[in-house]
Amino acid sequence: MQLALDAAQAQNLPDFLQRFSARAGRMLNASWCAVAVFTGTDVELHSNLAGGEKDPFAEELRRAILEAARKPHREISILPLAELPSPAGLPAGPGSEAVLVRIGHADGERLGCLCLVRRARPMEASDRRLLLALASHAALSLVSFRRFSQLERSKRQWVEDIDAISDYIVVHDRRCRIVRTNRSLASVLGAPPVALVGEPMSRLRQLIEGRGELPCPICHNPERTREEYMLSTPERVYLISTSRTLGAEADDIRTIHVLKDITDRREAERRYRDLFDSIQEGLFFATPDGRFLDVNDAMVRMLGYGSREELLRADVSAHLYPNPASRERVLQALVARGVLRNYEETLRRKDGSLLHTLQNVTAVRDAKGQIAQIRGLMLDVTEQKNFQAQLQRERDFNQKILNTTQSMILVLDTAGLIAYANPRCYETGYRKDEMIGHPLVDWVEPTHRPEFEAALETTAHGQQVENLELRVRRGDDSMGHFSVSLSPMRDEQDAVNSLVVVMTDITDAVMLQAKLAHSEKMATIGRLVSGVAHEVNNPLAAILGFTDLLLENPEVPVNAKEDLQIILHETQRTKDIVQDLLSFARQRPARREAVQVNAVLRQTIKLRSYDFASHGVEVIEALEENLELVLGDAQQLQQVFLNILNNAYDAVQETQRRGHIEIRTGQSGHSVEVSVSDNGIGISEPERIFDPFYTTKQAGKGTGLGLSICYGIVRAHGGEIQCWNNDGEGSTFVVRLPAATEAGIATAKEAGR
Repeated sequence: MQLALDAAQAQNLPDFLQRFSARAGRMLNASWCAVAVFTGTDVELHSNLAGGEKDPFAEELRRAILEAARKPHREISILPLAELPSPAGLPAGPGSEAVLVRIGHADGERLGCLCLVRRARPMEASDRRLLLALASHAALSLVSFRRFSQLERSKRQWVEDIDAISDYIVVHDRRCRIVRTNRSLASVLGAPPVALVGEPMSRLRQLIEGRGELPCPICHNPERTREEYMLSTPERVYLISTSRTLGAEADDIRTIHVLKDITDRREAERRYRDLFDSIQEGLFFATPDGRFLDVNDAMVRMLGYGSREELLRADVSAHLYPNPASRERVLQALVARGVLRNYEETLRRKDGSLLHTLQNVTAVRDAKGQIAQIRGLMLDVTEQKNFQAQLQRERDFNQKILNTTQSMILVLDTAGLIAYANPRCYETGYRKDEMIGHPLVDWVEPTHRPEFEAALETTAHGQQVENLELRVRRGDDSMGHFSVSLSPMRDEQDAVNSLVVVMTDITDAVMLQAKLAHSEKMATIGRLVSGVAHEVNNPLAAILGFTDLLLENPEVPVNAKEDLQIILHETQRTKDIVQDLLSFARQRPARREAVQVNAVLRQTIKLRSYDFASHGVEVIEALEENLELVLGDAQQLQQVFLNILNNAYDAVQETQRRGHIEIRTGQSGHSVEVSVSDNGIGISEPERIFDPFYTTKQAGKGTGLGLSICYGIVRAHGGEIQCWNNDGEGSTFVVRLPAATEAGIATAKEAGR
C-alpha cells in the first residue's frame, strides 16, 4: 500500500525508483537492490544506495541484466554471486546470489529488471509472489511515468507545432474574447501570445476589416459549425476557415479561426488565368466522356461559341466529333499510351462547320490508375489543311501537265546540270543516266552553244528568255530544231537557285515552213518564168517562122541555109528549155500517177545541161530501159533529182580536177533505184546530211533544207534515200522508189478522173 501511495504522489522518476529499491531491499532482506530501466540498447540502474555512495554492482550486473533481458520467457533469474567479481564491503562468495526479476508491460514489452543481492537460500513461493508483485508495481509505475512524460511532451510539442504554423490561428470564446493565438498572429499584432489572452477580437481589426456589426470581425455566420470564405483587404487576400466546438464549460463555445494568406496564390491564379486565356492555341480540361471542365478563350473562339460559360454549360461531346468512333479511338489510345503527340482530329463547330485540329493530349490518372481527366492543347490547322489540299490539287495538276505535255521540261541547277527531266524526255529516246547530272549544253550543236550559254547566264541573273531557236541533238542522235524557253526559280531569299527549261521540237514545223517558203519561191519563180516565157516565145516564134521562110526561099545560098539550119535547131532547143522551165515551175497539188523515172531524169538533166557543159562537167547517163513504173508526183521527184544534181555539181566545182557525174538507173527487186555518183570533195558527216539546217556549204550558199526536203519527199513516196562517200573520191546518192502495182495504177487513175 505504501508503494502504491508513493507511486501516485511521486513527481520524479529517479527519486521514486531509488526509494522503491530501498523499500524492496528491506522487504526481501537484500543487501543491495536496484531497478534497471531499459533505454534502447542500454540500461539505467536506480539502486537503494544514497546518491553519494558508489554502486559496487552497477557495472558487474549490467551485462548480466542485458543477458537476462534477452530471455523473455524467464520471469525470475538467479545468478550465483561467485560468478561475478566480489566488491569489498559486501557479502560475497558462495553464500550470496543475485536475483533478477523481469519488469514487463501487459502487451509483452520489456521495461526493465528488479535486481537483488542477498544470501543464497531456496526460492519460496511467498518470496516468488512478493518478487512478482514488486515487479508488477514497478511496471505500473514505469508505464504511468512514461505516459505522463509523453503527455507533457505532447502538450509542449502541440504548442510548438501551432506556433510554427505560418497561417494566423486565433481561438475565442462566445463573448469574442481571445483564448489562444499562435505566434504568427501575435507577431503581426505586436504582442506576445500570453498578452493577447482575454483581449477582444476587435484587436484583429488592425489586420483586417470584417463584415457586419459582429464583435468578431472574422465571424461570418455564427450559427454554422464550419464555414470557409475569402476575405479581401486593400493589400491582402485571406482564406478564412472557421470551426466551432464546445469549451471546457457546457455553455461555452470556442470558435477557431484559421486565416491563410492567399494573396500570392491569388496573384498566381490571376497570372495563370491571364496566361491561360492569352494563349492563341486552344487549351482544355475535359472528363473521359468528353465534357469540358475548363477551356481558354481561344478554344471558345475555335469551336464558335459565344462565351466560356456557354461552352462549359453545354454537353457538346455528342456534337463535337463528326465520326462518333473518333472519341472512342482517342480514349483507347490514351489508355494505352497515356499521351498523344501531334494527333490530327477533325471536330465540328457549333454552326456545324468542320474544324481540323492538331492536338497534344495527356491523360491524368487517379490512384487506381483510371483516367480521371484529359488535358490538351489544340491548334487550328483548318487553313493549313485547306492550303495543303489546294497545294496537292495544284501539284497533281502540274504533275499531269508535266506527264502529258508534248514539250520537254527540264530543271537545271545554277551550274547548268540537269536535275530533273519530265517523262516526255524519256519518251523521245533520251536515257536518264545520260541526262541527270550532265550539262544540257552538251546536247546543243556546237555552233549554237555560245547563244545557249548566254541565255543560261541571263536566266541565272533572274531574267526570262523566250523562244530561243537552237539545234539540239535528239534522243536518237539526230539533230533537231527546238524552241527553247528558260525561266528562273527562286528560293525564300529571292535568290535564283535553279532554272526551268522548256524545249519544244519544232523540226517538222520548220521543215513545213521551209516547204511553204520553197513553194512560195517556186510560185514566184513560176510567175516570173511564165512571164519571161511568154515574152521569149514571141521572138522565138518569129525567129522560127522567118528561119523556115528563108530555108524555103530558093534564092538563099546553100552555105547560108546550113547556117539557118543551125539557127533553127538552136532556136527550137531554146524553146524546149523554156517549156521545161515552165513545166518545173508550174505550181500544182501533189498527185499520184504512174511515172517513168527515166523520163523525169532526162527532163531534169536538160535543166542543168548548159551549166554542166559550160563548166566542163562530164555527165554520164546509164539509164536502164524498160524500168517498171512508180506511183508518184513527177514534179516532186524532179525536185529531188535536181537537188541531188545541184549538190553533185557544187561538190565537183570545189575540186581542181575535171568534174564527173554518173547517173544510173536500174531495177532492184520490187524497187526502182536511181544512183548519182560524183568525184567531188565528198561528205564530211554522211550521217547528218539529211538533218534540217545542216549544210557543209559556206554561209549564204546553202540553207541546209534541200536534202531534208528531199528526204521527206522520198519517204512520202514510200521509198528511201541514202548517201555515202566513195572509196576513191566523191560521194554517191541512191534513191529507191517502190515499183507501181496494177492495183495502185488503177487507183491512181480513178483518183485522177
